Amino acid sequence: MSDKRICAEQTLTQLTKETELCTQAVLFKIDGKGDWFYLEEPLPSKFARLFSSILYQVDGEYFLITPAEKLKVEVVDHPLVIVDYQRCNEAGMDVVTSLGIVHKISGIQDFDIKDEEITLTLERENTAKLGRACYYRFINEYILVDN
Repeated sequence: MSDKRICAEQTLTQLTKETELCTQAVLFKIDGKGDWFYLEEPLPSKFARLFSSILYQVDGEYFLITPAEKLKVEVVDHPLVIVDYQRCNEAGMDVVTSLGIVHKISGIQDFDIKDEEITLTLERENTAKLGRACYYRFINEYILVDN
């Protein structure tokens, strides 16, 4: 592992573990459909996209973390919902969240497939689930086998 990567990982660990919570109150919430709320009011998608870039999962809890602040986020199910995906080449895929953010993954092996949902772990340990239409499309393309 390169010195640069080790330094980056140490900085990230310090940022996520050592930044103090600004308040114990939960100001942000992400519902089961991936919609964001601030103080129980819907958050415009442009702000949700911005805040999703500083969303981290740490020890099973979600936080918005900057070098100066840390806020707890209540997540009902998964913070991100995948609404589309596309195979880029033999080894990679792009997945698109309901916020319109594209994430690159290595392939279908990255998905955690269960009877009730198909999920994926993305950057900063954030989890995403396939939305309903994507779920059925994924099942048809990768799970069901014609006899």
